[in-house]
Amino acid sequence: MSVTSGGAGDRLEVLRSALVPVADSHVEWAPTAGGGRGPRPAAVLALLSDHPSPDLLFTERSRHLRHHAGQISFPGGRIDPGDTSPAAAALREANEEVGLRSEAVTLMGELPATALTTTFFRVTTAVGLWDGRGMLVPEEAEVAAVHRYPVDLLADPSTRRSARHPLGGSGPAFVLDDIVIWGFTAHLVDHLLRLAGWEQPWDEEHLIDVPRRFLRSGL
Repeated sequence: MSVTSGGAGDRLEVLRSALVPVADSHVEWAPTAGGGRGPRPAAVLALLSDHPSPDLLFTERSRHLRHHAGQISFPGGRIDPGDTSPAAAALREANEEVGLRSEAVTLMGELPATALTTTFFRVTTAVGLWDGRGMLVPEEAEVAAVHRYPVDLLADPSTRRSARHPLGGSGPAFVLDDIVIWGFTAHLVDHLLRLAGWEQPWDEEHLIDVPRRFLRSGL
């Protein structure tokens, strides 16, 4: 049975109510003044299509990048001094990476900022809706491909795994043919599924090793 059939709008409203309003987030993101050593602010965009069966948009990072080459992520990056908020930074990055027009996105809210100890970033996730019809063109220097996966598929227990890093530790992962979503992005997807009530019971003991193709590090 589809987890979204007959109730996608209701689930999206449940998700919206669980998010931090965008207008309340501006005090959280300001870059460290004076060259201090605080976490570097960053933002990503979790973009859902406003459909009866919504999908989430992901980017596959270019294999030529120094950091996170080949990994699957949400559009995003560092917050620049000229960005007015984390959401504005996430929208700017999405435009730069895949040509998504900011005006095509309706922001639903944000997830609280998360500190990533391995990369020393503090990342805010903006959650938005779009109609899914706009043409997306990857910026070749940064993005190898754009992927859109239905929420139904991401929530399907047969898609879900726990991924083990060779240096230790494990976390949620999603296996979609030859694509593996793991790490911070997988944690975000897992959290969004739970917040909206899309999550289904799955076997957290089904462990895989992170494929070498997706292991290179960075934000």
